[in-house]
Amino acid sequence: MANFGGPTLLKRTLGLQDDRFSQYIGPTTDFEPSLINLSTFDPHDESLLSRGTLRKVSEQDTFLLLPDQNTPGYEHIIEDIDEIESIVAPHGRRLIDLYFRIIHPAFPIIQKNVYYEKYERSPREFSPPLLAAMYILAINWWDQDDELSPLPRPNVRQLERLVRTTLADSMYRPKLSTVQAGLLLSQRPEGDQWAPTAQLIAIAQELGLHLDCSNWKIPLWEKGLRKRLAWGLYMQDKWGALVHGRPSHIFASQWAVQQLCSNDFPDVEWDEEDAEERQDIEKGRTLFTQMIQLSLILSEILETFYTLQAMQNVTNAGAQGTHLVLSLAKPIQLKLKDWYAALPASIRMDSTYQTPVANNIPNRLSSIGYLHLAYFATEITLHRRIVRSLAQTHPGPTTADGVPPPTASSASSAGDSYVLHICRNAAKARLISAMDFVNRLTPSHLRAFWYFASKTNFALIGTFGSLLWATSPGREEAEWYRRRLGEYRWTLSVSSKPGEGKGLTEFAMGMLDISTGLLKQLPEKPSMGRSNSLAGLVNITGARRSSLLALGGESYSVVVGGAVGDSVMDLDTSGGSGDVSGMQSPRSPGDEGSEASGDSEDAMYGGGFASAAGMAHF
Repeated sequence: MANFGGPTLLKRTLGLQDDRFSQYIGPTTDFEPSLINLSTFDPHDESLLSRGTLRKVSEQDTFLLLPDQNTPGYEHIIEDIDEIESIVAPHGRRLIDLYFRIIHPAFPIIQKNVYYEKYERSPREFSPPLLAAMYILAINWWDQDDELSPLPRPNVRQLERLVRTTLADSMYRPKLSTVQAGLLLSQRPEGDQWAPTAQLIAIAQELGLHLDCSNWKIPLWEKGLRKRLAWGLYMQDKWGALVHGRPSHIFASQWAVQQLCSNDFPDVEWDEEDAEERQDIEKGRTLFTQMIQLSLILSEILETFYTLQAMQNVTNAGAQGTHLVLSLAKPIQLKLKDWYAALPASIRMDSTYQTPVANNIPNRLSSIGYLHLAYFATEITLHRRIVRSLAQTHPGPTTADGVPPPTASSASSAGDSYVLHICRNAAKARLISAMDFVNRLTPSHLRAFWYFASKTNFALIGTFGSLLWATSPGREEAEWYRRRLGEYRWTLSVSSKPGEGKGLTEFAMGMLDISTGLLKQLPEKPSMGRSNSLAGLVNITGARRSSLLALGGESYSVVVGGAVGDSVMDLDTSGGSGDVSGMQSPRSPGDEGSEASGDSEDAMYGGGFASAAGMAHF
């Protein structure tokens, strides 16, 4: 570790000074920006006023620096740090090393070299909530350290009590460390709450994290840290909005943060003598940047389909609601397909750590699972909206004797039936791919760091399967989904064994039990035997051809690929209840429905809906 000459590394920072905190001066405050330039600034770009010290970081952006000592709880900082250290003593340093080995590569929101420089001088230089948050997370991997594993763990409840009080105090003197602590605490399975995310975003705006700091007069490493931290908060907001079903707090019109580049990750250079650690950090950098790109796509999905106005637009479209949804989904599905196709080989599921260095290291952990799970959750969020629109505009047969309701024989009706068939097959392929992904997770994945949204993302797979079950037009298809959900629950139960996912999938099992319990209330669906299904498919295909001829030969802009090309589902004809909790074994490779999963990665990830059904245009 290089010598940075003591605390000088922090002297010129904006967001990490020892004794001052900063407030961004916005364009509508009582400070008039045009008058700020009349102040006299010293060589450090500071100007002392009665209210505080102005710090000019660019021609457009100015901050007000205020002293820490006038804020609540300031007098207890040293006492709080000493108490935190006493709880983990004498294992503090090993826990910090464990944090940077397990968590930091996949979630790089700490400046590692700065942190170690301060820690080696004295833990008293830290923000108490950040120090406690890092210890709390690291303790989850206590057994991954050979020296720590046989020893009793520190009292996590005492650390959590301290982190709650000290984090509340730190919000009166917000710094980058305040946001770091909040984000880390949110990664705990029990720490995922929506209200604290709103607080963190407000604090981040105080600190100017939503701004473009590229040309600011601050240290280069702080620029990189600010950008990583800003994007970490962006991810927290978007994935929090998804899993909680809430409106996002971050809007594109108020977000000027530039995309990350290699210069924003200086940690790789500081670990160049350790090949294993360097590899982990480089993979983590790729993982983090790809998660950001996926979060941008998720944000577009939430904005396009799940705002109050967007949902009302589909309702107002009436019978054309599905076509509206499909037309909006097509470009987003293309982005998802391109995102997946462009994933670097190093973070694909089939090539994780397949290097000579990695193969010689037992118990090597890999966090790439959270990225791939997030991808499936994003796909499901898109297809979920499509399936809902189908249920609204194509209710399907409901009579107990299997007689479908009367339908129009027009070209439009025939075309809509084809869209229904294609979209449900695409959704089915997505579900099978997601379930197969979960089934392929290994202990090296399950024991690694998982992003906070992962527990709900596991649950969304089951929720999506339940939706497809509920909207199945016939008994046989519903039974197929019942069986698959039973197998999925079995996979989740295996993955939640002690020492594997540390309860990672328990939440998903609970939600799946709730969903399938509710499905028991569904009325019995009509039987649509295999012969009827085949005949129905022929009718759909024939009707589609007729409708296209009637329309002058023009076709639907419906793109179908890979796994969705399979047109007939091989389904059981037996009935079944809504209870899947008793299912004990996964399906065999030859089980029915496996054709929809595809045999190749292209069919699994790049196929299905393949950029989606577009709007029917005539």
